[in-house]
Amino acid sequence: MGAWGWLTRIAALVWAILAAESAVLAAGHDRALHQGVATCAGSTCHGRQEATGPRVRQNEVMTWSDPASLTGAHSRAWKVLMEPRAQAIGRRLGIANVAASPECINCHGDPAPVRGPKFQQSDGVGCEACHGGSVNWLASHASVKASTADNMARGMWAMHNPAVRAGVCLDCHFGSDKPGQFVFHRIMAAGHPRVAFELDLFTSLQSHHDEDADYRAQKGISGGVKTWAVGQAMAVERALSLLPAASAGLTGPDYYFYDCRSCHRTFSDDPAAQLVARSNGWRPIPPGHPVWNDEQMIMLMAAARVAAPDLARSLEGQSRAFHAALGGDRAGALKAAAALKATAGTLARRFAGASFDRAQSFALIEAVLVGNAPAYTDYQGGAQAVMAADTLLNALVAAGQVDRAAALALRPDLDRAYALARDANRWDAPAFRAALGQIAARARALK
Repeated sequence: MGAWGWLTRIAALVWAILAAESAVLAAGHDRALHQGVATCAGSTCHGRQEATGPRVRQNEVMTWSDPASLTGAHSRAWKVLMEPRAQAIGRRLGIANVAASPECINCHGDPAPVRGPKFQQSDGVGCEACHGGSVNWLASHASVKASTADNMARGMWAMHNPAVRAGVCLDCHFGSDKPGQFVFHRIMAAGHPRVAFELDLFTSLQSHHDEDADYRAQKGISGGVKTWAVGQAMAVERALSLLPAASAGLTGPDYYFYDCRSCHRTFSDDPAAQLVARSNGWRPIPPGHPVWNDEQMIMLMAAARVAAPDLARSLEGQSRAFHAALGGDRAGALKAAAALKATAGTLARRFAGASFDRAQSFALIEAVLVGNAPAYTDYQGGAQAVMAADTLLNALVAAGQVDRAAALALRPDLDRAYALARDANRWDAPAFRAALGQIAARARALK
């Protein structure tokens, strides 16, 4: 092939990538006016220095802006773009100023297109990035007779609803079809960290308020198990929803969708070196084919077996068919994705309307730690499993269904599993499965 032929191929590939990205970036952001964190930070609202409020703490802004803890991560999100790693990513991508680029600030800040005079991008992921533009609901929200129903009617997002919360969180913690909210593989290749998501654990780490009796009366409390299950189902649905646009013009999905470690493994020319390929019976794919990142799919399988057994067999069959179809033609892959997406959506709605009891919570722990054990051949599924174990045990304690002191006895085992899932370059699947088995055995003693 001559030089022109190669140039033509490269140009076609670049055009395909740009076409895919423009398709994913087609939808718009929240159009309500965002007034900025300062409008929420008065001492009679959420800006107190001490948690002395009669209905909510009223020190939520101080918690949100904590410079050291995980609760302050959203306020620090924009400042991360000033750090050497972000600057290096920008240079590799040809972005002169990552702190001003929509491709970066639409997740590291508030992407609102309509902004008030007090709005500051340097606030990072502020109140309205998660609760919606406040121009129509701020006054009613602050009134003595404020009600949740009235606030929602005026445009405040119903973040107490697990499905709504999952949708908002997934926009940045997985990706969306809104401008600048999808981490294409080229961005990861430039150094962006792997994107991971687990709704209930992320919620607890970012908690800025108490879900007390007053909160329960106004909004109800979904419970950790429901939030976890809805989050897993919606994460699968979101990935499959984005697949067609993010793959437009390409021979296969953008590599963002795949399990990073299925390709990024050490290898050697030494004939005595052991192969690092891992056989996984849950995925009927040929050797050498990239592996779809199915960490949420694996969790969803456990949730379905316990809480929706009538759909579990369909989910398993559709999951296997989807993995197999990715090795074939685009039309077949998209057809299989649509079927699996529909089942994931049905499960999300089923879980949102369910009440998970004590027996189901223990059954979920068993399904994740033992029933799913053969699926944990790869790091990403393992990391999701230990987060699930932590979430489900915490939910039992929070619901008063397990003694807190007894549950704390499992902490060393959980920490051991976390340590085994900390470094993807040192992933040891047999050791990790053994650690999960130990947690499961101790969890059974809590029944």
